[in-house]
Amino acid sequence: MRVCIIGCGAVGSLFAAHLGRAGEAEVWAYDLWREHVDAINRDGLRLSGVADFTARVHATSDARELPRCDYGIVATKAIHTGSAMAQAAHAFDENSAVCSVQNGVGNEELIAAHVKLVIRGTTFPAGHPIGPGHIGFDIAGDTWIGPFEPTATPMAKVEELAGLITRSGMNVIALADARGAQWTKLIFNAATNPVGALTLLDHGAASRFAPTGQLFDDLISEGEAVAKALGIALHGDPRALVKKGASAPGKHRASMLQDVLAKRPTEVDFMNGAIVEWGKKTGVPTPLNQAVWELVKGLEHGWE
Repeated sequence: MRVCIIGCGAVGSLFAAHLGRAGEAEVWAYDLWREHVDAINRDGLRLSGVADFTARVHATSDARELPRCDYGIVATKAIHTGSAMAQAAHAFDENSAVCSVQNGVGNEELIAAHVKLVIRGTTFPAGHPIGPGHIGFDIAGDTWIGPFEPTATPMAKVEELAGLITRSGMNVIALADARGAQWTKLIFNAATNPVGALTLLDHGAASRFAPTGQLFDDLISEGEAVAKALGIALHGDPRALVKKGASAPGKHRASMLQDVLAKRPTEVDFMNGAIVEWGKKTGVPTPLNQAVWELVKGLEHGWE
């Protein structure tokens, strides 16, 4: 069994390290962060925080070096999905299945342009880079995966991948319909990420400050209304996830805040932008999501 991690940043490294330590599968990690790749090949991939260990995996910044893989796990930023898959597509054949564990919605469609079998996924573990070859494991949590409907991926493939990752120490739940889990996290992210990015507040601080805490709740309400109009039953309560994140130790910065501090393009199009677009299609007003999308896009434009 061989698994390829496409995008070995914070989240991708959590999967790569656990699978590498378990040793049940040969693990390859592809990432353009050369210093990170070099450190992994030299010293191993280290996690610290929720778990503290170092694992051995194969890492490369040259997609041409990737061998044929049984499974792929895509953990790039959503804005890089298309280009990353175009570079790595040769590693997957008609029997391979590729799973997205990315933020937002729309990634599976981009993956399906390059591979036959696609798995819809959403994950809650979170981390941040400490340095090359070293990732801080901030928040533990479950991952939900299921067939991406247009590709008719066999449920047996979903269950095999779920079992492999779960045995490595990261709990994965296989679902026949994973849209509810994906939209639950989408709504959570579309509330917490842009607010953190625009205010520079960590998740706990933004949750406890009354005005931003209320904005979280109002953004969630808009997302819930869109999901309901689409006939998607949420797999959990986004507000409970806000509380869980706020109670995590340390000061966790949302991924969009990390992007803003580094002046990198954000995933706002795949979060708030997606809710706005689906709101238009279903006739559900989303003025708050529209406003934060416009503000984040304006912030990005300012860097140019």
